[in-house]
Amino acid sequence: MSGGGTSLTGEQVYRRFLALTALRWLPTGLLMPVMVLLALERGLSLSQLGLAAAVQGLVVVALELPTGGLADSLGRRRLLLVGKTINLAALLVLLVADSVTGFVVFFALQGLYRALDSGPLEAWYVDTARALDPRTSLARGMGAQGAVLAVAIAVGSAGAGLLVAWDPVPGADALVVPVVLAAVLQAGALLATALLMVEAPRSAGLGFRRQLAATPGTVRAGFALARGDRVLFALLAVELFWGFGMATFESLTPVRLAEVVGDERQAAAILGPALTGVWIASALGSALTPRLCDRWGVAPTAALMRVLQGLAVLGMGVAAGVVGLLTAFLACYAVHGLSNAAHVSLLHEQATDDVRATVLSLNSMVAQPAGAVGMVALTALADGTSVSLAMCVGAVVLALAAPLYLPAWRAERRRVEVGA
Repeated sequence: MSGGGTSLTGEQVYRRFLALTALRWLPTGLLMPVMVLLALERGLSLSQLGLAAAVQGLVVVALELPTGGLADSLGRRRLLLVGKTINLAALLVLLVADSVTGFVVFFALQGLYRALDSGPLEAWYVDTARALDPRTSLARGMGAQGAVLAVAIAVGSAGAGLLVAWDPVPGADALVVPVVLAAVLQAGALLATALLMVEAPRSAGLGFRRQLAATPGTVRAGFALARGDRVLFALLAVELFWGFGMATFESLTPVRLAEVVGDERQAAAILGPALTGVWIASALGSALTPRLCDRWGVAPTAALMRVLQGLAVLGMGVAAGVVGLLTAFLACYAVHGLSNAAHVSLLHEQATDDVRATVLSLNSMVAQPAGAVGMVALTALADGTSVSLAMCVGAVVLALAAPLYLPAWRAERRRVEVGA
C-alpha cells in the first residue's frame, strides 16, 4: 500500500520519521551544555548574549510564515534540505565566533534554519501516515517523536559533557570540541534527509514558479484558519507564555549551575551528564503521552503540565544546592516532554493537510519572538538582580498558559460526545 503518492508502508514512514528526528536533535544536544558557556568564555556578558540570541527570534518572525507556506506549496523535503545546509553553515560560524558580531551572525543563521525546519518533518509524517490510515493516532506519533528527540539530546549532551571533561584535543578549547562533532553530525543528517524522506510532489501538475506563486495564498489560508478557529487561536496564544518562560530552563540553567558550583568549566562538566538525565526524563514523559491523554484527555493533560512545569522552574530558582537544582531540572524536563507532545497533537487535530506546515510555522512564529523577549528580559533581570529571581519570574509566566487550553478541552469533549 502507498500513501500520498509514495511507495512506503505505514511502518516505514513511522521508522523514518523517528530516525530523522534523532539525527535532527543529536547536534542540538551536543551544543546545549557548552554554547552559553562558550560565549561567556569568549568575552560576552549575559546581556550581550541575550541581545545576540534575540536576533534568532527576529529572523524567525520575519521568515516563519513564508517558509511554512513554501513547505506546503513546494514540498517539505526541499525546505528541510535547505534548512539543514544553513544550520551546517551556522555551526561553522560558531566555531570561530569570538565577538558579539560573530554570535549575531550565528544566531541569525540559526533563526533562518529554525524557520525552515519548524514543521516540515512533522507535516510530512502526519500527511503520509494518515493517507495510509486515516485512523493513525497522532498522540502516538508525536509522543514517540518526543521520546526519540529527548533521547537524542540526552546522548548528545552526555557526549558533550564527556568531551569537555576528557579534553581529548591538546591545544584546543575543550568547549569547542562538541561544536566540531555537531557539525559532522549535521552533515550526516543532511545526507540522511536526502535519502530517507520520500515525498509525493506538492501541487501536482504545477511547475516550480506556479508552486512558488501559490505560497502567499497558502499563508493567507493558514492565517484564515487560525483567525477563524477559536481553539487554534488559543493554542497559538499558549506559545506566548511558553516561549517567554523557556529561557529559564534552556538558557539560564547553565548560569545558575555555575553560580551554585562556582566554576564555569566544572558546571559544563556537570551539566553534560545532568542533561542526559533530564532528557531521558523528557523521553519517558513523551512516551507516557498516549496513555495519559487517553485517560485524562489531550487538552487537560497539556494544561496540567503547564502548571507543573512552572512549579518545577520555581524549584530551580529557589534551590540552595546542586542536588536540589538538578532534581527540579529533572522534573521540569519530564513535564516538558509530555506537554510538548500533547500540545503538538492538539495543533495537528486543528490543522488541515493543505496548510499543516503553515499552522506549525504560526505556532513557532509566536514562540520565537516570545522567546526572544524572554531571553532579553530575563537575562537583563538576572544581570540586574539575580538569576534566581529571573527564574522565578519565568516560572510564573509558564504556569499562566494553562487556562488557554480550555477551548481545546471543550472541543475535545464535544468530539467524544459525538463519537459516543
